Amino acid sequence: MTPGPGDRAAPPAPLEPLGEDERPAALLIAVAVCLLLALAVIIGAATVHDLSRHGGSLPGAALLVVVLALLARGMYHRHYWAVLGFEALLAFQVLVTSLALVVASTIVAALACLLSISLGGWLFWKLVRVMGRIQAGER
Repeated sequence: MTPGPGDRAAPPAPLEPLGEDERPAALLIAVAVCLLLALAVIIGAATVHDLSRHGGSLPGAALLVVVLALLARGMYHRHYWAVLGFEALLAFQVLVTSLALVVASTIVAALACLLSISLGGWLFWKLVRVMGRIQAGER
């Protein structure tokens, strides 16, 4: 029997809060991505000779490293604000890469943009459930 217009679907089961030391795979991947990005920024700032000519600065790189390290630490300790902040960075990355896809001049560049959009979108989607489980444990 198919549900009619007045019938309501059963509500979804409530999310189970994270266990005491539980860290889902998506959360650990996000922590690793944060730490790898921080390391890449450190290496880039240390190896580029004229950083200001390339649109960067040493204080800017240091600030970015501190923010990424704080996000990684917060996510590892399962803080909601840290996962939310990282998701905001992921959303920004997906949007900017989508715009870069529009002006990609080679097939390789377009494929790199598509890969970045796909991986960023996948991680964003997986972290939504993690955020819900973190928030369920706070109630």
